[in-house]
Amino acid sequence: MMRGGRRASRTRALELLTLSPASCLLSPQLCCSSPGTMTTDEATKPEGEVQAAALAERGEDITPAQDRGVLKIIKRPGNDDESPMIGDKVYVHYKGKLANGKKFDSSRDRNEPFVFSLGKGQVIKAWDIGVATMKKGEVCYLLCKPEYAYGAAGSAPKIPSNATLFFEVELLDFKGEDLFEDGGIIRRIKRKGEGYSNPNEGATVEIHLEGFCGGTRFDCKDVKFVVGEGEDHDIPIGIDKALEKMQRGEHCVLYLGPRYGFGEAGKPKYGIQANAELVYEVTLKSFEKAKESWEMDTKEKLEQAAIVKEKGTMYFKEGKYLQAVIQYGKIVSWLEMEYGLSEKESKASDSFLLAAFLNLAMCYLKLREYTKAVECCDKALGLDQDNEKGLYRRGEARLLMNEFELAKCDFQKVLEVNPQNKAARSQISVCQKKTKEHNERDRRIYANMFTKFAERDAKEAASKTGVEKEAEKATCAQGLETAGAGGKEAEGHV
Repeated sequence: MMRGGRRASRTRALELLTLSPASCLLSPQLCCSSPGTMTTDEATKPEGEVQAAALAERGEDITPAQDRGVLKIIKRPGNDDESPMIGDKVYVHYKGKLANGKKFDSSRDRNEPFVFSLGKGQVIKAWDIGVATMKKGEVCYLLCKPEYAYGAAGSAPKIPSNATLFFEVELLDFKGEDLFEDGGIIRRIKRKGEGYSNPNEGATVEIHLEGFCGGTRFDCKDVKFVVGEGEDHDIPIGIDKALEKMQRGEHCVLYLGPRYGFGEAGKPKYGIQANAELVYEVTLKSFEKAKESWEMDTKEKLEQAAIVKEKGTMYFKEGKYLQAVIQYGKIVSWLEMEYGLSEKESKASDSFLLAAFLNLAMCYLKLREYTKAVECCDKALGLDQDNEKGLYRRGEARLLMNEFELAKCDFQKVLEVNPQNKAARSQISVCQKKTKEHNERDRRIYANMFTKFAERDAKEAASKTGVEKEAEKATCAQGLETAGAGGKEAEGHV
């Protein structure tokens, strides 16, 4: 019940912020230009009107159009020089009031901060504008005109049509947008792009970039390249990935973890060490999208499959496994769901797909993504159930996932296909050894567990025995006392 109630209140908060404007709780000092005095007219006005008048008179116009649609006064300055950027996830506390002083919402009443992505239209326009001007730790007041809040529609039942709203907002924290939810690429947008279109894999892009490592700039250039092939221009894979999320004209800062940077190899050309974290400022100047699968006929797909297969193999040999995955993945996206092929086209398509799945499995083994490696091997074996490489690579992945019996079965099937495969025979021995070690470890764990249980039971039994002995002594003593009393009574009676 508690959990459901909190979810309902949070949902209502989202509705209020996305469907209607919010108001701020203003201090009495802010309500009057002279704190110690109030005119007769002011005294007769509702509190909300006095607050509105004070903020309207003293507030800073923070709207881009300078139309006084959003006015701001800082109640408490922040403790940082940096403000959140477009796309940042921001954490705030707020109180909202109508012009008549009536509170309609408060995150503090729920004791739960409100979280949203800045500049994405998830909240009213006034909030996207106002919060973008704040510093971490800052508390401010916002006066929001209807056109920057809920407009003529309002937000029933709490916010009427054409309502001016007040907010008291505290910016608790903010952080960049995690593009792939793995912490590998964090984006912070300095200037929003135009339109709703993004480059796709294989698109030709023109960008300006600057690269930094440890605060030192190591690269600065304008460059034109194909998304997925940035490595040919000494551009890390993280830039290729991020470009697919960008819009024309966008200017952003990208924080790349080692996996999406230059990885374990580093970049000696730029003096970049292994596993270095990188920062790039990127502006997407223009792009031309690559053809989508549905825009290509079968002949074109087969021709392109041959090209990207070679490209992927080149990247693989250079140890650039993420780049290789992109190339082999194109073959799958083009041909896996292709129907109505002639016999010749079908054979060529199956050949490309089999090679792509096998090579993807090898890439994922190198990237330590063993579940994906197994999935690719399964698809390869769906095309050729006795494929030696598919069975062997699936066995490798399962062995590394500690699925020893399944791995042994795969290696045994390899020997059925090719009895001369010494590597498979060797891996069977490894599986047997690992299984034995695993069983021994389990045996020790359970033995220790049972010993502890036995010791505990013994202590409980000993404790129980002690209590029973004490009880017996007490019973005996009581019996003796009763017997003695009876003897005295008998003697006195005689």
